[in-house]
Amino acid sequence: MTSAEVLRRVADAPIARLATVRDTGAPHIVPVVFAYAAAGVDESADPAIVTAVDHKPKRTHDLARLRAIAHEPRVSVLVDHYDEDWDRLWWIRVDGHARIVDGEAAETARDLLCDKYSQYDDARPEGPAVAVTALTWRWWSADDSLG
Repeated sequence: MTSAEVLRRVADAPIARLATVRDTGAPHIVPVVFAYAAAGVDESADPAIVTAVDHKPKRTHDLARLRAIAHEPRVSVLVDHYDEDWDRLWWIRVDGHARIVDGEAAETARDLLCDKYSQYDDARPEGPAVAVTALTWRWWSADDSLG
């Protein structure tokens, strides 16, 4: 698969998994809705994967993923596709540096999420926003369409 195809599949994917490391060293992984910000969300203009805390029910507003990012900003984001036809399986993993963004960067992240998900038409995300800048990209596909 070409890098353009990798980016297309990431941008089009409905969900990803965000993996962080807790301050105890234990792994922590959660499903997240996300958007790909090709032009970045701040003055760095570095492409980023963005997500935000939204209105979906949470046990607490002190989320483990945010504490983990504050402690250890190295994260992985996994986008994958499962199919009963195993010749159609693929995954893309982005290892990167996460940061909690605020101000205009957070609003840009939220705008991108609202553009992607109609579920936000009535309830825009208002919680903390996270931007993940990629350091490495890895991918695999059963049919070798990702190269």
